[in-house]
Amino acid sequence: MSFFKDLQKLLGQNIREYGMYIALFVIMAIFTFTTKGIFISSRNISNLINQTGYIAVLAVGMTLVIVIRHIDLSVGFLSGFLGALAAIAMADPKVIQAGLNLPVYVVIPMVLALGILAGLITAFLVAQLGIPAFVATLAGWLGYRGAIQLVTAGTGTIIIANETFNALSNGFIPDIFPAETTLLPGVHKLTLILGVVAIVLLIISQINDRRKKQAYNFEVLSPEMFILKLVFISAIVGGITWIMAGYQGLSWTIVIVLAVVGIYDFVTSQTVLGRHIYAIGGNPEAAQLSGISVKKITYVVFGSMGMLSALSGILYASRFKSATTTAGNLFELDAIAAAFIGGVSPAGGIGKVIGSIVGALVMGSLSSGMNLMGIDISIQYIARAAVLAAAVIFDVATRSRGR
Repeated sequence: MSFFKDLQKLLGQNIREYGMYIALFVIMAIFTFTTKGIFISSRNISNLINQTGYIAVLAVGMTLVIVIRHIDLSVGFLSGFLGALAAIAMADPKVIQAGLNLPVYVVIPMVLALGILAGLITAFLVAQLGIPAFVATLAGWLGYRGAIQLVTAGTGTIIIANETFNALSNGFIPDIFPAETTLLPGVHKLTLILGVVAIVLLIISQINDRRKKQAYNFEVLSPEMFILKLVFISAIVGGITWIMAGYQGLSWTIVIVLAVVGIYDFVTSQTVLGRHIYAIGGNPEAAQLSGISVKKITYVVFGSMGMLSALSGILYASRFKSATTTAGNLFELDAIAAAFIGGVSPAGGIGKVIGSIVGALVMGSLSSGMNLMGIDISIQYIARAAVLAAAVIFDVATRSRGR
Protein backbone atom coordinates (compact mmCIF):
# COMPACT_ATOMS: atom_id res chain seq x y z
CA MET A 1 0.00 0.00 0.00
CA SER A 2 1.34 3.39 -0.97
CA PHE A 3 2.05 6.11 1.55
CA PHE A 4 -0.88 8.25 0.38
CA LYS A 5 -3.33 5.35 0.44
CA ASP A 6 -2.15 4.59 3.95
CA LEU A 7 -2.67 8.24 4.91
CA GLN A 8 -6.12 8.24 3.33
CA LYS A 9 -7.07 5.11 5.24
CA LEU A 10 -5.79 6.59 8.51
CA LEU A 11 -7.82 9.79 8.05
CA GLY A 12 -10.88 7.85 6.98
CA GLN A 13 -10.81 5.61 10.04
CA ASN A 14 -10.13 8.47 12.47
CA ILE A 15 -11.92 11.36 10.77
CA ARG A 16 -14.11 11.92 13.84
CA GLU A 17 -11.09 12.34 16.12
CA TYR A 18 -8.87 14.24 13.69
CA GLY A 19 -11.63 16.49 12.31
CA MET A 20 -11.47 18.94 15.22
CA TYR A 21 -7.68 19.24 14.94
CA ILE A 22 -8.01 19.97 11.24
CA ALA A 23 -10.74 22.54 11.97
CA LEU A 24 -8.58 24.27 14.60
CA PHE A 25 -5.59 24.34 12.23
CA VAL A 26 -7.69 25.81 9.40
CA ILE A 27 -9.27 28.47 11.64
CA MET A 28 -5.89 29.52 13.04
CA ALA A 29 -4.35 29.62 9.55
CA ILE A 30 -7.19 31.81 8.24
CA PHE A 31 -6.93 34.29 11.12
CA THR A 32 -3.14 34.35 10.88
CA PHE A 33 -3.47 35.34 7.21
CA THR A 34 -6.31 37.84 7.66
CA THR A 35 -4.68 39.59 10.66
CA LYS A 36 -1.23 39.65 9.00
CA GLY A 37 0.31 37.46 11.70
CA ILE A 38 -1.05 39.29 14.74
CA PHE A 39 -3.26 36.33 15.65
CA ILE A 40 -0.32 33.91 15.92
CA SER A 41 1.85 36.33 17.91
CA SER A 42 3.13 35.12 21.28
CA ARG A 43 1.19 37.73 23.22
CA ASN A 44 -2.14 36.95 21.51
CA ILE A 45 -1.77 33.18 21.78
CA SER A 46 -0.88 33.54 25.47
CA ASN A 47 -3.94 35.73 26.07
CA LEU A 48 -6.13 33.38 24.03
CA ILE A 49 -5.17 30.34 26.10
CA ASN A 50 -5.54 32.21 29.39
CA GLN A 51 -8.96 33.51 28.36
CA THR A 52 -10.04 29.99 27.42
CA GLY A 53 -8.93 28.48 30.75
CA TYR A 54 -12.14 28.85 32.75
CA ILE A 55 -14.27 27.52 29.86
CA ALA A 56 -11.81 24.66 29.22
CA VAL A 57 -12.14 23.22 32.74
CA LEU A 58 -15.93 23.46 32.47
CA ALA A 59 -15.80 21.67 29.11
CA VAL A 60 -13.83 18.80 30.68
CA GLY A 61 -16.57 18.21 33.27
CA MET A 62 -19.34 18.74 30.73
CA THR A 63 -17.79 16.04 28.54
CA LEU A 64 -18.39 13.39 31.19
CA VAL A 65 -21.91 14.70 31.88
CA ILE A 66 -22.85 14.44 28.20
CA VAL A 67 -21.11 11.07 27.83
CA ILE A 68 -23.53 9.61 30.44
CA ARG A 69 -26.41 11.15 28.45
CA HIS A 70 -27.19 14.12 30.71
CA ILE A 71 -26.69 17.89 30.54
CA ASP A 72 -25.84 20.50 33.17
CA LEU A 73 -27.18 24.01 32.61
CA SER A 74 -26.35 25.23 36.12
CA VAL A 75 -22.56 25.32 35.82
CA GLY A 76 -22.29 28.90 34.55
CA PHE A 77 -23.95 30.73 37.40
CA LEU A 78 -22.68 28.12 39.87
CA SER A 79 -19.11 29.08 38.91
CA GLY A 80 -19.99 32.77 39.16
CA PHE A 81 -21.63 32.28 42.55
CA LEU A 82 -18.71 30.29 43.96
CA GLY A 83 -16.25 32.85 42.58
CA ALA A 84 -18.21 35.54 44.45
CA LEU A 85 -18.09 33.45 47.64
CA ALA A 86 -14.31 33.18 47.25
CA ALA A 87 -14.07 36.96 46.90
CA ILE A 88 -16.20 37.53 49.99
CA ALA A 89 -14.28 34.93 52.00
CA MET A 90 -10.99 36.72 51.30
CA ALA A 91 -12.36 40.25 51.75
CA ASP A 92 -11.52 42.35 54.77
CA PRO A 93 -14.58 42.95 57.05
CA LYS A 94 -13.60 46.62 57.08
CA VAL A 95 -14.23 46.73 53.32
CA ILE A 96 -17.21 44.37 53.05
CA GLN A 97 -19.55 43.72 55.97
CA ALA A 98 -19.77 39.99 55.20
CA GLY A 99 -16.02 39.66 54.60
CA LEU A 100 -14.23 36.86 56.45
CA ASN A 101 -10.60 37.75 55.65
CA LEU A 102 -9.68 34.06 55.24
CA PRO A 103 -6.28 33.08 53.76
CA VAL A 104 -6.24 31.93 50.14
CA TYR A 105 -5.04 28.41 51.00
CA VAL A 106 -8.24 27.95 53.04
CA VAL A 107 -10.56 29.65 50.57
CA ILE A 108 -9.66 27.57 47.50
CA PRO A 109 -10.25 24.10 49.08
CA MET A 110 -13.40 25.42 50.74
CA VAL A 111 -14.83 26.68 47.43
CA LEU A 112 -13.91 23.43 45.65
CA ALA A 113 -15.68 21.46 48.42
CA LEU A 114 -18.78 23.65 48.03
CA GLY A 115 -18.68 22.94 44.31
CA ILE A 116 -18.65 19.19 44.95
CA LEU A 117 -21.59 19.60 47.35
CA ALA A 118 -23.55 21.54 44.73
CA GLY A 119 -22.83 18.80 42.18
CA LEU A 120 -23.98 16.09 44.57
CA ILE A 121 -27.27 17.94 45.16
CA THR A 122 -27.85 17.96 41.40
CA ALA A 123 -26.96 14.27 41.24
CA PHE A 124 -29.47 13.54 44.03
CA LEU A 125 -32.25 15.19 42.03
CA VAL A 126 -31.29 13.26 38.90
CA ALA A 127 -30.26 9.85 40.25
CA GLN A 128 -32.49 9.47 43.33
CA LEU A 129 -35.62 11.43 42.41
CA GLY A 130 -35.48 10.70 38.68
CA ILE A 131 -35.84 14.34 37.63
CA PRO A 132 -34.55 14.92 34.08
CA ALA A 133 -31.14 16.56 34.20
CA PHE A 134 -32.34 19.37 31.93
CA VAL A 135 -35.05 20.35 34.46
CA ALA A 136 -32.92 19.82 37.58
CA THR A 137 -30.03 21.88 36.28
CA LEU A 138 -32.35 24.55 34.87
CA ALA A 139 -33.61 24.97 38.43
CA GLY A 140 -29.96 25.25 39.49
CA TRP A 141 -29.37 27.87 36.77
CA LEU A 142 -32.18 30.00 38.20
CA GLY A 143 -31.20 29.39 41.81
CA TYR A 144 -27.51 30.20 41.41
CA ARG A 145 -28.34 33.26 39.31
CA GLY A 146 -30.43 34.53 42.18
CA ALA A 147 -27.77 33.55 44.70
CA ILE A 148 -25.00 35.52 42.98
CA GLN A 149 -27.22 38.59 42.84
CA LEU A 150 -28.03 38.10 46.51
CA VAL A 151 -24.41 37.91 47.74
CA THR A 152 -23.29 40.85 45.59
CA ALA A 153 -26.38 43.00 46.27
CA GLY A 154 -24.71 45.07 48.95
CA THR A 155 -21.50 45.89 47.13
CA GLY A 156 -22.00 45.10 43.44
CA THR A 157 -18.53 44.34 42.15
CA ILE A 158 -16.27 42.83 44.82
CA ILE A 159 -12.62 43.71 44.24
CA ILE A 160 -10.12 40.93 45.07
CA ALA A 161 -6.86 42.27 46.47
CA ASN A 162 -5.14 38.95 47.23
CA GLU A 163 -2.07 38.76 44.95
CA THR A 164 -1.66 34.98 45.25
CA PHE A 165 -5.26 34.39 44.20
CA ASN A 166 -5.05 36.84 41.31
CA ALA A 167 -1.81 35.23 40.11
CA LEU A 168 -3.72 32.03 39.28
CA SER A 169 -5.02 33.64 36.07
CA ASN A 170 -2.59 36.50 35.60
CA GLY A 171 0.74 35.04 36.71
CA PHE A 172 3.39 33.03 34.86
CA ILE A 173 5.79 30.36 36.07
CA PRO A 174 9.16 31.92 36.98
CA ASP A 175 12.16 31.26 34.71
CA ILE A 176 15.23 29.53 36.12
CA PHE A 177 17.58 31.47 33.82
CA PRO A 178 17.95 35.28 33.57
CA ALA A 179 16.14 36.77 30.57
CA GLU A 180 19.30 38.66 29.49
CA THR A 181 21.44 35.53 28.97
CA THR A 182 23.27 35.44 25.63
CA LEU A 183 21.61 32.19 24.62
CA LEU A 184 18.11 32.96 23.29
CA PRO A 185 17.74 36.33 25.02
CA GLY A 186 14.16 37.28 25.86
CA VAL A 187 12.95 33.69 25.58
CA HIS A 188 11.50 31.86 28.59
CA LYS A 189 13.99 28.98 28.94
CA LEU A 190 12.07 26.93 31.52
CA THR A 191 9.07 26.82 29.18
CA LEU A 192 11.32 25.53 26.38
CA ILE A 193 12.77 22.85 28.66
CA LEU A 194 9.29 21.74 29.77
CA GLY A 195 8.22 21.63 26.13
CA VAL A 196 11.15 19.37 25.20
CA VAL A 197 10.40 17.12 28.18
CA ALA A 198 6.74 16.94 27.12
CA ILE A 199 7.71 15.94 23.55
CA VAL A 200 10.08 13.21 24.82
CA LEU A 201 7.42 11.84 27.18
CA LEU A 202 4.81 11.88 24.40
CA ILE A 203 7.10 9.95 22.05
CA ILE A 204 7.95 7.37 24.73
CA SER A 205 4.26 6.99 25.58
CA GLN A 206 3.31 6.49 21.93
CA ILE A 207 6.07 3.91 21.40
CA ASN A 208 5.06 1.96 24.52
CA ASP A 209 1.42 2.04 23.46
CA ARG A 210 2.36 0.72 20.02
CA ARG A 211 4.40 -2.11 21.54
CA LYS A 212 1.52 -3.13 23.81
CA LYS A 213 -0.86 -3.28 20.84
CA GLN A 214 1.62 -5.33 18.83
CA ALA A 215 2.05 -7.75 21.76
CA TYR A 216 -1.73 -8.46 21.67
CA ASN A 217 -1.79 -8.60 17.84
CA PHE A 218 -3.91 -5.42 17.55
CA GLU A 219 -3.78 -3.46 14.32
CA VAL A 220 -1.24 -0.62 14.43
CA LEU A 221 -0.13 2.10 12.04
CA SER A 222 2.52 1.34 9.49
CA PRO A 223 6.04 2.49 10.52
CA GLU A 224 5.89 5.40 8.04
CA MET A 225 2.53 6.64 9.34
CA PHE A 226 3.61 6.16 12.94
CA ILE A 227 6.70 8.29 12.38
CA LEU A 228 4.60 10.91 10.56
CA LYS A 229 2.20 10.98 13.52
CA LEU A 230 5.07 11.47 15.99
CA VAL A 231 6.56 14.26 13.86
CA PHE A 232 3.16 15.97 13.61
CA ILE A 233 2.48 15.80 17.36
CA SER A 234 6.02 16.94 18.20
CA ALA A 235 5.74 19.85 15.76
CA ILE A 236 2.44 20.99 17.30
CA VAL A 237 3.75 20.82 20.88
CA GLY A 238 7.07 22.38 19.87
CA GLY A 239 5.40 25.20 17.97
CA ILE A 240 3.06 26.10 20.84
CA THR A 241 5.96 25.90 23.30
CA TRP A 242 8.10 28.25 21.19
CA ILE A 243 5.24 30.74 20.83
CA MET A 244 4.52 30.70 24.56
CA ALA A 245 8.22 31.02 25.43
CA GLY A 246 8.42 34.12 23.27
CA TYR A 247 6.12 36.08 25.59
CA GLN A 248 6.27 35.28 29.31
CA GLY A 249 6.25 31.49 29.25
CA LEU A 250 3.62 29.17 30.66
CA SER A 251 0.96 30.84 32.75
CA TRP A 252 -0.39 29.27 35.91
CA THR A 253 -3.75 28.95 34.15
CA ILE A 254 -2.17 26.69 31.52
CA VAL A 255 -0.50 24.62 34.23
CA ILE A 256 -3.85 24.18 36.01
CA VAL A 257 -5.70 23.28 32.79
CA LEU A 258 -2.98 20.78 31.77
CA ALA A 259 -3.16 19.18 35.22
CA VAL A 260 -6.96 18.87 35.00
CA VAL A 261 -6.79 17.43 31.49
CA GLY A 262 -4.02 14.99 32.44
CA ILE A 263 -5.92 13.68 35.48
CA TYR A 264 -9.26 13.36 33.68
CA ASP A 265 -7.72 11.80 30.58
CA PHE A 266 -5.98 9.21 32.76
CA VAL A 267 -9.17 8.46 34.73
CA THR A 268 -11.35 8.13 31.63
CA SER A 269 -8.88 6.05 29.58
CA GLN A 270 -6.95 3.98 32.11
CA THR A 271 -9.26 3.22 35.06
CA VAL A 272 -12.31 1.09 35.82
CA LEU A 273 -14.26 4.25 36.67
CA GLY A 274 -13.64 5.59 33.17
CA ARG A 275 -14.78 2.35 31.55
CA HIS A 276 -17.97 2.39 33.65
CA ILE A 277 -18.70 6.00 32.59
CA TYR A 278 -18.44 5.11 28.90
CA ALA A 279 -20.37 1.87 29.42
CA ILE A 280 -23.28 3.81 30.91
CA GLY A 281 -23.10 6.32 28.08
CA GLY A 282 -23.18 3.52 25.51
CA ASN A 283 -26.13 1.65 27.00
CA PRO A 284 -27.35 2.50 30.55
CA GLU A 285 -29.67 -0.51 30.80
CA ALA A 286 -26.98 -2.98 29.75
CA ALA A 287 -24.48 -1.35 32.10
CA GLN A 288 -26.93 -1.65 35.01
CA LEU A 289 -27.58 -5.33 34.20
CA SER A 290 -23.84 -5.99 34.09
CA GLY A 291 -23.46 -4.77 37.67
CA ILE A 292 -22.46 -1.15 37.17
CA SER A 293 -24.21 1.25 39.56
CA VAL A 294 -25.63 3.98 37.35
CA LYS A 295 -26.58 6.04 40.41
CA LYS A 296 -23.05 6.01 41.85
CA ILE A 297 -21.53 7.02 38.52
CA THR A 298 -24.10 9.83 38.22
CA TYR A 299 -23.05 11.11 41.66
CA VAL A 300 -19.37 10.94 40.68
CA VAL A 301 -19.86 12.74 37.37
CA PHE A 302 -22.07 15.54 38.69
CA GLY A 303 -19.90 15.94 41.81
CA SER A 304 -16.89 16.26 39.53
CA MET A 305 -18.78 18.80 37.41
CA GLY A 306 -19.51 20.86 40.53
CA MET A 307 -15.85 20.85 41.55
CA LEU A 308 -14.74 21.98 38.09
CA SER A 309 -17.42 24.70 38.17
CA ALA A 310 -15.84 25.96 41.38
CA LEU A 311 -12.40 25.87 39.76
CA SER A 312 -13.78 27.76 36.76
CA GLY A 313 -15.25 30.39 39.08
CA ILE A 314 -11.89 30.76 40.84
CA LEU A 315 -10.05 31.21 37.53
CA TYR A 316 -12.61 33.74 36.26
CA ALA A 317 -12.60 35.80 39.47
CA SER A 318 -8.82 35.62 39.55
CA ARG A 319 -8.50 36.78 35.92
CA PHE A 320 -10.64 39.87 36.45
CA LYS A 321 -9.51 40.35 40.08
CA SER A 322 -13.12 40.75 41.10
CA ALA A 323 -16.53 39.10 41.42
CA THR A 324 -19.50 40.64 39.63
CA THR A 325 -23.23 40.07 39.37
CA THR A 326 -22.96 38.89 35.76
CA ALA A 327 -20.09 36.43 36.35
CA GLY A 328 -20.80 33.04 34.80
CA ASN A 329 -23.34 34.32 32.29
CA LEU A 330 -23.57 31.86 29.35
CA PHE A 331 -20.53 29.85 30.52
CA GLU A 332 -22.63 26.68 30.36
CA LEU A 333 -23.43 27.21 26.69
CA ASP A 334 -19.77 27.81 25.83
CA ALA A 335 -18.82 24.63 27.69
CA ILE A 336 -21.51 22.58 25.94
CA ALA A 337 -20.49 24.00 22.56
CA ALA A 338 -16.82 23.24 23.25
CA ALA A 339 -17.67 19.65 24.14
CA PHE A 340 -19.73 19.09 20.98
CA ILE A 341 -17.16 20.74 18.72
CA GLY A 342 -14.51 18.60 20.42
CA GLY A 343 -16.21 15.41 19.28
CA VAL A 344 -18.57 14.54 22.15
CA SER A 345 -21.65 12.86 20.78
CA PRO A 346 -25.04 14.31 21.81
CA ALA A 347 -26.25 10.70 21.89
CA GLY A 348 -23.77 9.91 24.69
CA GLY A 349 -21.04 7.30 25.09
CA ILE A 350 -18.49 9.02 22.81
CA GLY A 351 -16.06 11.84 23.51
CA LYS A 352 -12.67 12.60 25.04
CA VAL A 353 -11.64 15.36 27.43
CA ILE A 354 -8.71 16.32 25.20
CA GLY A 355 -11.15 16.82 22.34
CA SER A 356 -13.20 19.19 24.48
CA ILE A 357 -10.10 21.27 25.17
CA VAL A 358 -9.54 21.52 21.42
CA GLY A 359 -13.20 22.51 21.08
CA ALA A 360 -12.71 25.26 23.66
CA LEU A 361 -9.66 26.46 21.71
CA VAL A 362 -11.74 26.52 18.52
CA MET A 363 -14.36 28.72 20.19
CA GLY A 364 -11.69 30.93 21.76
CA SER A 365 -9.83 31.25 18.45
CA LEU A 366 -13.01 32.30 16.68
CA SER A 367 -13.68 35.04 19.22
CA SER A 368 -10.07 36.22 19.34
CA GLY A 369 -9.60 36.20 15.55
CA MET A 370 -12.87 37.98 14.80
CA ASN A 371 -12.16 40.58 17.50
CA LEU A 372 -8.78 41.28 15.91
CA MET A 373 -10.50 41.67 12.54
CA GLY A 374 -13.02 44.09 14.04
CA ILE A 375 -16.02 41.96 13.08
CA ASP A 376 -19.33 43.02 14.62
CA ILE A 377 -20.43 40.99 17.66
CA SER A 378 -23.70 39.99 15.96
CA ILE A 379 -21.76 38.39 13.10
CA GLN A 380 -19.50 36.68 15.65
CA TYR A 381 -22.50 34.95 17.23
CA ILE A 382 -23.70 33.79 13.81
CA ALA A 383 -20.25 32.46 12.91
CA ARG A 384 -19.95 30.55 16.19
CA ALA A 385 -23.46 29.15 15.67
CA ALA A 386 -22.45 27.92 12.22
CA VAL A 387 -19.38 26.16 13.62
CA LEU A 388 -21.45 24.49 16.36
CA ALA A 389 -24.10 23.37 13.86
CA ALA A 390 -21.39 22.01 11.56
CA ALA A 391 -19.89 20.02 14.46
CA VAL A 392 -23.23 18.38 15.29
CA ILE A 393 -23.97 17.67 11.61
CA PHE A 394 -20.50 16.12 11.33
CA ASP A 395 -21.26 13.94 14.37
CA VAL A 396 -24.57 12.74 12.91
CA ALA A 397 -22.95 12.04 9.53
CA THR A 398 -20.04 10.04 10.98
CA ARG A 399 -22.35 8.02 13.23
CA SER A 400 -24.64 7.23 10.30
CA ARG A 401 -21.66 6.11 8.23
CA GLY A 402 -20.45 3.90 11.08
CA ARG A 403 -23.70 1.93 11.27
